[in-house]
Amino acid sequence: MSRQRVSTTVDDKLLDRARNLQEWPSDAAMVDAVLDALVGRYREAEIDAAYEAYDRHPREVADKWGDLASFHRLAAHSK
Repeated sequence: MSRQRVSTTVDDKLLDRARNLQEWPSDAAMVDAVLDALVGRYREAEIDAAYEAYDRHPREVADKWGDLASFHRLAAHSK
């Protein structure tokens, strides 16, 4: 993985709180973990938004392929 140097200023108290959450091998490792969590949070929101279509279309209401509720019942019994 390639690395990029980041130089910035941050709130002293917030940085101290983050450093004290656990023993980080380095500030870089802490920033990597925080960025990974941030990106993950937004990815989860994107996935949730993609599934909102299912909330707008009730499982019991049939479309041209049938209804999802019946499909789920059949799939559960086929195991």
